[in-house]
Amino acid sequence: MTIRVKTTVAFLVLMLNFMTASSADNDSIPDNPIGVQITANPCWVPTSDRQIKGLVVQNGALTLGTQLKFPTLPKHNDEYARDFGFPVFAMGINYNFYNHVKFHRGEDSNYLGNATPVDYWSTLGNSLSVYASFQRAIFRTQKWEFDYEFNIGLGFNSLKYNKYTQVDNHMISSNVNIYFGAGTHITYRIFPDWGIKFGLDFNHHSSGTLKRPNKGSNTIGPMVGLVYYPYYEEQLKTNADIAKKKFDKKSYLNFSCDVGCKTLYEDWNYTQFRLYPDDEDFRTNDFKLYTMYTLQADYMRRWQRRYASGFGLDLYYLSYINHVKNLDKQFGYSEKHSPISVGISGKHEVFYHQLSLAMSFGLYLFRQAGHKAKEVEQPFYETIGLKYHFPKFYDIALGAYVRAHAFKADHTGISISVPVK
Repeated sequence: MTIRVKTTVAFLVLMLNFMTASSADNDSIPDNPIGVQITANPCWVPTSDRQIKGLVVQNGALTLGTQLKFPTLPKHNDEYARDFGFPVFAMGINYNFYNHVKFHRGEDSNYLGNATPVDYWSTLGNSLSVYASFQRAIFRTQKWEFDYEFNIGLGFNSLKYNKYTQVDNHMISSNVNIYFGAGTHITYRIFPDWGIKFGLDFNHHSSGTLKRPNKGSNTIGPMVGLVYYPYYEEQLKTNADIAKKKFDKKSYLNFSCDVGCKTLYEDWNYTQFRLYPDDEDFRTNDFKLYTMYTLQADYMRRWQRRYASGFGLDLYYLSYINHVKNLDKQFGYSEKHSPISVGISGKHEVFYHQLSLAMSFGLYLFRQAGHKAKEVEQPFYETIGLKYHFPKFYDIALGAYVRAHAFKADHTGISISVPVK
C-alpha cells in the first residue's frame, strides 16, 4: 500500500471517528449544528472540445473531498432561508488526483505550429481546492433528499504549463487558479443522523485568462459520499410559524463600472504557432496583462425578495486594440479595429441578504476587435459574478466577475454598482 493510499485511509477513519463521537449525544439539537461530509468522485476530462481531444492521450482522475456543513433551520426565522427551502452553507476541501491525465501533440497534430513533437507526455498534475458552497434541496422527505450545489474558491495546482517540461499542458498556466464546482445529488437517509449520497459533480480550475494558456481543467463524473447531518429532522419541520413579511416589488436603475484584466489570445497564438524555436519568446507563457473597461446601465425589476431581472446597455473600452491591430497588419489581415464595443444584455440577480449572484447574457451590437476575435469569439457573451451590497451606503455593491464568449473566459475583473431607486 502506497503512502498516498495509507494517508487517505487514515484521513477517512479520523473523519468517521469524529462524526461518531459527535452523534453520541443527540437528545437535543444545538442552535447552530454542524454537519460533516466525505466524498469520492471518480472523474475524467471531457474531450468534446476539438483541441482538447487532440491533446489528451491518457484520461481518468479521482477527487476526494470533505465538507463542514452549516445549515439554516426554521427556528432561525430567516426569510431568505425560508424562500430557498432552508439551504446549507459549507466549507470544503478537495484533493484532486489528476496526475493520471496526460497530454501530447504528435506529428499529426494540427496544433504544432513551427515546432516538432517533444519526447515526453505532459501531466495535468494533482491539485487542492478550497471553497465555499451553497447547497439547496429541491425536495426533502423522511428518507430522501434531492439537492444541487455551487462551489467557488481557489485551486492550488502542483504543475502548470512550462515550455521546457510541460509544453503540451494547455489547461493550467498558474499554480493558483479560480475554482468553480457544481453538482446534483440524491441522499438516502440510512440512520436519523446519517445519509449516503450519490450524484454527478463537475469541477473547473482556470486562471480566468490572467495567464495563458487558459483552456482550464474540467472534470466530470459520479460521486458517492457519507453525510452526517444531525439537523436533518429539524429541517423537515414546517416553516408555517415564520411570520411572512410583505415584500414590495420595485423597479430601479442600476449603473455599473467594471475594470477587467486579461492576457491576449493573439499573443498566445503568435508565440505558440508563428515563431520559430530559435526565438526566445517561442512557446513562452510570459504575457503582458491588459485592461478593459465597461460601463453598464440597466433597468431592473426586483420581483421577489431573492430575485431581480432586467435588461441593459453595455459599453466596452478595449485598451489593447492597437496591439491587436499591429499583429493583424503584420500577418496581412484586413479586419477593422475599434476600441469601443457595444452590447445589449438580459440580466438576472439572485439575492441572499447582502450577497448576490449576478448573471447576464448579451449580444454585441458593435464590435471590431480584430481577426482572432472573429475566430474565437461569438456574437454573444456571458457574465457571472458575486457582489456584496452595503445597505448603509445607498446599497452600493462591490463585486468580482468573469466574462466569457461561448462559456470560454475572456477576462476577469472587479465591479462597483450603484442602484438608483
